[in-house]
Amino acid sequence: MPPAPETSLSLILRIQDRRDRAAWEQFMAIYSPVAYAYLRSKGLQDADARDTTQEVFAAIAENVRQWKGQQGSFRGWLFTIARNKALDFWRHNRRRPVARGDTVGQEMLAEVPQSEAEDSRQWDQECQRRVFTWAAEKIRTEFHDATWQAFWRTGVDGQSVAEVAGSLQMTVGNVYVARSRVMARLKTEIQRIEGE
Repeated sequence: MPPAPETSLSLILRIQDRRDRAAWEQFMAIYSPVAYAYLRSKGLQDADARDTTQEVFAAIAENVRQWKGQQGSFRGWLFTIARNKALDFWRHNRRRPVARGDTVGQEMLAEVPQSEAEDSRQWDQECQRRVFTWAAEKIRTEFHDATWQAFWRTGVDGQSVAEVAGSLQMTVGNVYVARSRVMARLKTEIQRIEGE
């Protein structure tokens, strides 16, 4: 999987203005599910993960003006905030998972990421998936259903082109054309979102 593109500088600059609702809505739509999923992976229950996600974004709103590009990637900074909020949660609640020698304990330990680098890699992958999903939702209505299905079923679901062509009553060539059209538009939308 190629490295996830970075958050656009224009969006970063726009969220520095707390009154820019459109920028915050876009930012939250992309990154709130990422933070929530990360916090859940750290063992927080649903309600705790939702509350802590709000704390993550409150911290971002409070400190976004202090972020400087030379300090590292913006996504890396977001990851650090989310990681610190997860650690704060566990410190505050003193509910750390207890390692046990039985099978359940071994399964719990197997689920814990091995390092901060692994956590960061997973964060970046989740960001990439979320940007893809968000962009796909934005452009979905621009295409006829058969065109969209040809793309989604071959490009995302991994079905064969011949199988999809038969079920959609399209030629194999038309499935390739449909998939190519949607992929080109999706790439443009992702580049627009990411500011590249």
